[in-house]
Amino acid sequence: MRILVLGGTGFTGPHIARGLAELGHDVTVFHRGRTSAGLPGGVREMLGDVTDPPEALRRVQPDVVIHMVAFSEADATRFLDIFRGRAGRAIVISSAEVYRAYGKVHMVDAGPPDPIPLTEDSPLRESRFLYRDRKDLGIDTTFYDKVVVEQTLLAQNDLPVTILRYPAVYGPRDPHRRFKAWLDEMAASGEIRIASDQAQWRWSHGYVEDVATASVLAATNERAIGRIYNVGNPDAPTTAETIEELGRVTGWRGRVVSVAPGEISGEKRSPHPHDFSHHMVIDTSRIRNELSYREIVGREKGLRRTVEWERAMRAEA
Repeated sequence: MRILVLGGTGFTGPHIARGLAELGHDVTVFHRGRTSAGLPGGVREMLGDVTDPPEALRRVQPDVVIHMVAFSEADATRFLDIFRGRAGRAIVISSAEVYRAYGKVHMVDAGPPDPIPLTEDSPLRESRFLYRDRKDLGIDTTFYDKVVVEQTLLAQNDLPVTILRYPAVYGPRDPHRRFKAWLDEMAASGEIRIASDQAQWRWSHGYVEDVATASVLAATNERAIGRIYNVGNPDAPTTAETIEELGRVTGWRGRVVSVAPGEISGEKRSPHPHDFSHHMVIDTSRIRNELSYREIVGREKGLRRTVEWERAMRAEA
């Protein structure tokens, strides 16, 4: 198949391109040229900005187009304008942040905890533009909202769409460096103090290559047409359990201590308020049952690879 990946040079994109190319598909990655792609041989590159698409992009007629960078209603609308009637179908990367439970974690949606695990049919956020005041995410968040992206794409019938809701993705080249702070503390101390509510909080994660594998499956299996899939590890340990697992991987012999939230010093508290009584545990049984999704790396090996990368980053600093 002819497969076009929009924005495929960041975190998960190169793994998706590699997986598709290894299956023998004709893969082109469209990107701005600002990131070292690390793309495998045989994958073509097309340069440009999807917010101001060149005429060459409008002439492409892929069997499948994978949109990695749909962040706003404008992005979704522009995507449909370009590929409606030109692409056979689309895979669009979304996030578990669309769920109402995530809005409750960030204290912008109200109500008791939603039942977990969260399925693809669980309620979505009632709030909008959650990150509008954030300046630390590296993108323009004024109109960033994956809920609106999904609604725009699912409200039309001209371009068949599959939605993949990613978890918290970790691994080498993670732009968020999700585990860095804990690993830094392990290097400096024999004790990590964590607020009791956060210590017991559960949040579904996924290793970068495993998440990319789910995207490859969705792109190559027509059963995915019109479906929404949660993606992530089958289990969601508590934050304290995750830190302890990182400790085992690194050989750290310290301990994790759960303390009252008020005992956490100011510099270690998040500047953004959270309510950790709302867990972000997602149900991934649909993609496992329908597309036979399985991890190719897995949690423990993924954590080890992430730790090795973080150590290399620290050595270069």
